[in-house]
Amino acid sequence: MAENSIAGRNIPALGSESNLSRYLHEIRQFPMLEQEEEYMLAKRWIEHQDVEAAHRLVTSHLRLVARIAMGYRGYGLPVNELISEGNVGMMQAVKRFDPEKGFRLATYAMWWIRASIQEYILHSWSLVKIGTTAAQKKLFFNLRRLKHRLQAIEDGDLSPEHVTKIADELKVSEDEVVQMNRRLAAQDRSLNAPMRIEGEGEWQDWLADESESQETLYGEREEFERRRALLAGAMSVLNEREHRILNERRLRESPATLEDLSQEFGVSRERIRQIEMRAFEKLQRAVRDAVVQERMKAEQAVSAGAAAGF
Repeated sequence: MAENSIAGRNIPALGSESNLSRYLHEIRQFPMLEQEEEYMLAKRWIEHQDVEAAHRLVTSHLRLVARIAMGYRGYGLPVNELISEGNVGMMQAVKRFDPEKGFRLATYAMWWIRASIQEYILHSWSLVKIGTTAAQKKLFFNLRRLKHRLQAIEDGDLSPEHVTKIADELKVSEDEVVQMNRRLAAQDRSLNAPMRIEGEGEWQDWLADESESQETLYGEREEFERRRALLAGAMSVLNEREHRILNERRLRESPATLEDLSQEFGVSRERIRQIEMRAFEKLQRAVRDAVVQERMKAEQAVSAGAAAGF
């Protein structure tokens, strides 16, 4: 089986799709990390370039990489290559991860993993197929998801109604939707399909439980609530105008344009951009301060417990 490496340490890598079941079994042997252990390992990597610490951070998240990579299997590229690119993104995430910002590594790494895989897909498909405009790239990575949501999974062209709904949601032309749908004609592989390699079972048997355990769901919900509370507290440092602009520009699924906000507040687009950047910097400082205070309280609680003989 091929290997990748981080700072000279090898990590498992998938040599070919025929070895997928063996690879998935291998990476499941790496234990997931508790939050405090993850924090200490990240600090060891940042402060001492501890290779063993970085290796444990990467390998404990290889299942996350595999799950994300399998979500892109419908683009007609070998799964082993998608996983390999995702692992590169995971290593980049570890190298840049700062535990003092208050987020778990998995939350931070998802962006790097997806970005690495998407960049690979875009370079692997011919420009004739996907084009180069922002609208075409948006369609490329969202069309299948919307088709499944609309239950528009029949072969051939989309119905006019479905074309209109997709075009409206993605804010692209109907013609671009039709053309991209024709270009992405390759069928998705079903997770219920047999693996067709040694042993029995389906693809979903290997992946379905990776992130769905009650412990994981509880941990993710707890982390989400913690981050939401941190953000809500940090937002209080902003004045009304900063709060409004940052919310519209950074926290909406469909961000407002500089032009929209410049008309609303009666100032130039450049002024809106300056206010946005200033507000974002204030928010970052407030979040960092809140994380430091949170950690100090935790350390004080531990010290108090030790002094009391617990």
